Amino acid sequence: MSDPFFQPPSGTDLPRYAGVPSFMRLPYLAAEDPRRGEVDIGVFGLPWDGATSNRPGARHGPRALRDASTMLRERNRATGQMPFQTANIADLGDVAMSPVDQDEALDNAQAFVKGMLAQDIRPFMVGGDHLCTLTVLRELRAARGEAFGLVLLDSHTDLYPPYFGGKTLTHGNPFRQAIEEGCIDPERCVMAGMRGTSYNTSDFDYGHEKGVRIIPIEECMERGWSEVMQICRDVVGEGPTYVSFDIDFVDPAYAPGTGTPEVGGPTSFEAISCVRALRGLDVIGADLVEVSPPFDNGGITAWLGASVMFELICAMQPD
Repeated sequence: MSDPFFQPPSGTDLPRYAGVPSFMRLPYLAAEDPRRGEVDIGVFGLPWDGATSNRPGARHGPRALRDASTMLRERNRATGQMPFQTANIADLGDVAMSPVDQDEALDNAQAFVKGMLAQDIRPFMVGGDHLCTLTVLRELRAARGEAFGLVLLDSHTDLYPPYFGGKTLTHGNPFRQAIEEGCIDPERCVMAGMRGTSYNTSDFDYGHEKGVRIIPIEECMERGWSEVMQICRDVVGEGPTYVSFDIDFVDPAYAPGTGTPEVGGPTSFEAISCVRALRGLDVIGADLVEVSPPFDNGGITAWLGASVMFELICAMQPD
């Protein structure tokens, strides 16, 4: 049983449109707060999209997701879970990330994650663009001393080499870089939902060469999502695993507010079902990225993103 301090207020006690809009209206704990040492899962924002290659706006994602998450209730009706009663979960705030200096921005994010891990807090990062994920992977690798598995739900592999002929990383490169740096074990790495047009096949070629299991959307639809998620579970096995959810995994009919939408993806229900299927894995950290409010319609992408966040937190809980 978790500490009552970490329980979000019920909408029957405080209207859900009232109060401070922290993630899911959980307690906000600043860096110097002594109660951070009691946190099991820390939700934090990386409001940065300096690695976006085309349509920016994901820097505003964490704030929009905080606002949308005030709609959430404490109980998962489908699974029966009440995650805030089984773990101490808190909002640890946003990292100050320079919008004009990539090195400084990523260094600040890594320092923040390093501090969390030193307190045995499992990270739940909310982006921001997908390069933000690399900062968490790097610090998890440093803290654990070994590579770990990855489940990526996305419409892109993010395995491309750096763009524009240079060495600067973008949101199309984080997992290639993570493999090169030894953060994730490519043979325990599975990516599902890939679709859309492409510049070339270099991302798939690199993944196949390294042993990454890539499940493009055509295979997902042919097999069905239940079988796809069983493949994901089989690939990562019982070892430590990171879960990364890019909102563009979902069809833009349900999640238009993202920088690089790709048509022909799963529905919102199918996406949530995929996350639920991860329950029981050894999830050492997770993220939800690429919500871009400037492209959203009526906040529906942020609302779906907040709902996926809740399902991910449930999946991070023991059976």
